[in-house]
Amino acid sequence: MSVGIIFKIAAVGILVSVLCQLLKNSGRDDLGHLLSLTGLLVVLFWVLPYVLELFETMQSLFDL
Repeated sequence: MSVGIIFKIAAVGILVSVLCQLLKNSGRDDLGHLLSLTGLLVVLFWVLPYVLELFETMQSLFDL
């Protein structure tokens, strides 16, 4: 796992939080919720290959 993915996740978190605050202050709370959900899905799609690799490693480790 590279350090770059951690910086990408942090950048998405900062960007989403700033944009959500802007949308909240302009009275568009519904779009803020959709934006945060979209950010969460993007991060999950980035992390999913690493989770699958972890499960494959664990399966091969405990395979009898």
